[in-house]
Amino acid sequence: MTYPWWSLLPFVAMLACIALLPIIPKTSHWWEKECSQLSVALALGVPTTVWMFMRAGTGPLIATGVEYVQFIALLFALFVVSGGIHLAGDIKATPRNNTIFLAIGGLLASFIGTTGAAMLLIRPLLETNKERKHRVHTVLFTIFIVANCGGILTPLGDPPLFLGYLHGVPFTWTFALWKEWLFTVALLLLSYYSIDCVRYASEDTSSIEADDREVKPLSLHGTINLLFFAIIILSVAFAPSWDGEALAEGHVHSWTGFVPWREIIMFTVAGLSYKLSDKKVRFEENAFTWSPIMEVATLFIGIFSTMAPALRYLEQIAPSLPLTRMTYFVFTGGLSSILDNAPTYMTFFEMAKASGGEGTLVAGVPEYYLIPISLGAVFCGAITYIGNGPNFMVKSVAESDGVPMPSFGRYVGYAFTLLVPVLAAMAMIFVGESWLVRGLGIALAAGLVFPVARAHPPRGPGRGRGRLQRQRVSGRS
Repeated sequence: MTYPWWSLLPFVAMLACIALLPIIPKTSHWWEKECSQLSVALALGVPTTVWMFMRAGTGPLIATGVEYVQFIALLFALFVVSGGIHLAGDIKATPRNNTIFLAIGGLLASFIGTTGAAMLLIRPLLETNKERKHRVHTVLFTIFIVANCGGILTPLGDPPLFLGYLHGVPFTWTFALWKEWLFTVALLLLSYYSIDCVRYASEDTSSIEADDREVKPLSLHGTINLLFFAIIILSVAFAPSWDGEALAEGHVHSWTGFVPWREIIMFTVAGLSYKLSDKKVRFEENAFTWSPIMEVATLFIGIFSTMAPALRYLEQIAPSLPLTRMTYFVFTGGLSSILDNAPTYMTFFEMAKASGGEGTLVAGVPEYYLIPISLGAVFCGAITYIGNGPNFMVKSVAESDGVPMPSFGRYVGYAFTLLVPVLAAMAMIFVGESWLVRGLGIALAAGLVFPVARAHPPRGPGRGRGRLQRQRVSGRS
């Protein structure tokens, strides 16, 4: 059975709505309503689903529905559990402490999800830096490191990797990407430390003195949710669930194959977390609302339903495309930055699977190609606000705390200045197929590290550029 080129159009239209309607002035407020998002999802998803049913029967619909439930169950559980944990306190907002914050977030993101880690750390990070005037760069690097690049090590880290896991990628396979993770996160942390040293030195003396006075020891509230996080991780790794393809083809003969054990555990854990967690922690300290997860669940109705024919069309044309490791990274990363990275990952996952290749196969996909696809989908989701779900969530929390976050276009400009060179160096070194490309990547990385190596830690309040400038002003007056 062949699919025409225009079967891509509902999927493209759905992603275009997600990308454009929030930033067009005449539609931005309308799009904020959940009923508006649902109407768009249904308007595109229902006709596509009916067309797929008439063309291919119930099989693709069953498989797509199973994937949707499994996908939303994980996001829902992580969202609810992370909403019950709050890191309270206020330490000194020095470049060293801020960098440690981000480093912890970059590690946690792989194990509690980029959404969970970002929501857990953004509020205490803002609280720590509340006395400082320069905070935008800290939020930007939180998006880069915690909400995106840190989530590459496990399927729990980012939605694209979980979709890969649902399609047969072993849970532990992504651990093999630790070198790319370490390189990228370390270079971003070095860049942040260098920038924060400069920003810290330019702060007003009064701001630094206030920060030194307002110190409270860190404490973790809602610790029972750490147990719930552990249960979610264990359920993803070991609990059985539906096999969407087997159900669609009628190959499930035991009643146990019809029971989604993993999703039952996740929903149960989410319910226990919501019931047992301290309401003050969840609703006052974390300002918990259902809106973010409702938005994701609503939009992915449209994404999953329109994605089905698009994936099958791309499977048809994959053998004729001139794809290499680097083009897989560039195409996956480029589309992940302007579209949602989860369906983008699945699109190229299926293309690589259909194109075949030599060497080790992972879930039917040549590992040679799966590595750049995974790196592109996870890392490049940070290039725009719409590349990954937590990006907008972090932006919203920061703005509610008084941080003047950049517009969509300015954010992209910052990303191309601060993030893209790091990703380019990583890709040339770890994805590049020739020693010349790898050598250029090493040279680029060295060029990025050299300015950082010259940066000196701030010498305390009143000794940086900010005080010198104030002295000059007072001298002229």
